[in-house]
Amino acid sequence: MGSLRVFSTLTHDARIFVAGHKGLVGSAIVRRLTSYGFSNLVLKTRAELDLLDQAAVRDFFREEKIDFVFVCAAKVGGILHNSRHQADFIYENLMISANIIQAAALYDVKKLLYLGSSCIYPKFSPQPIPEEALLSGPLEPTNEGYAIAKIAGLKMCEKFYTQYGKCFVSVMPTNMYGPNDNFHPDHSHVIPGMMRRFHEAARGGASSVTVWGTGSPRREFLYSDDFAEAALTVMESYNEPGFLNVGTGEDVTICELAFTMAKVVGFKGEIIFDSSKPDGTPRKVLDVSKVKSLGWEPQISLEVGLRLAYEWALGADAFSLSPESRVVQVPGV
Repeated sequence: MGSLRVFSTLTHDARIFVAGHKGLVGSAIVRRLTSYGFSNLVLKTRAELDLLDQAAVRDFFREEKIDFVFVCAAKVGGILHNSRHQADFIYENLMISANIIQAAALYDVKKLLYLGSSCIYPKFSPQPIPEEALLSGPLEPTNEGYAIAKIAGLKMCEKFYTQYGKCFVSVMPTNMYGPNDNFHPDHSHVIPGMMRRFHEAARGGASSVTVWGTGSPRREFLYSDDFAEAALTVMESYNEPGFLNVGTGEDVTICELAFTMAKVVGFKGEIIFDSSKPDGTPRKVLDVSKVKSLGWEPQISLEVGLRLAYEWALGADAFSLSPESRVVQVPGV
């Protein structure tokens, strides 16, 4: 697939910096760039480049002469970890965004793509959520620190575009999953967290898995390699001071997700929905008409994506952390 695509904005001799290249999203972008023959990638681990250090980031951009940037680096976590560490989330994500965006402007980066997140939309947004819903109402309180930091980052891109003419654009992805996801028992998002619980239950011979809530909330999920293709499409074709939603435009109930997950990992026991626990927002799905107008469409179905993610997790021994409760916490995703 990679060899069939023609690029004009991204050139194969360009120096491309993928910030956060070891994570879920950054690694998918690296895989996609590599598949298209881009070999001049600049990749730095956290030990090699501390993105919280403004001087170090400026020195890096000055020395490396970067042409294009994908800002995938961020401090992320599930709802529980996020709500308990809001000061850390707002500080670290503000610093990462500010340091990279300003240095990219100072040292004449040709184009920058910044990642927001659909969880920074107001708690009670219209469904499907259009880009215009941003800042139209109160945020989800448990996620406020992270959300404000990410909003600041995409607004920085917008203002550097309008004031200085810097081609810095942003995308707002839905819930993503795939290789290099975080399967920590406490700090993961809904799909890796649920996958871990069902995996442990299947391997341990458990008779049941309990999922928080009624199972009726609807959520949208996008495989990371599909997102990477969208990111390259936006980098190649979108040149406006704003941002685009990226998702499937389709959602499933948490109940449907749980039964599909059980099928993928081979769990044959009972799935119990604990209705005494909160459901969270009834529905969250993005309006993705604008990014689809650029010619991008997701290609990987949820079940296929879950199988690919599970195969990767098994091969990478991603479930090696000590197992904890088989209760899956899903509200707020």
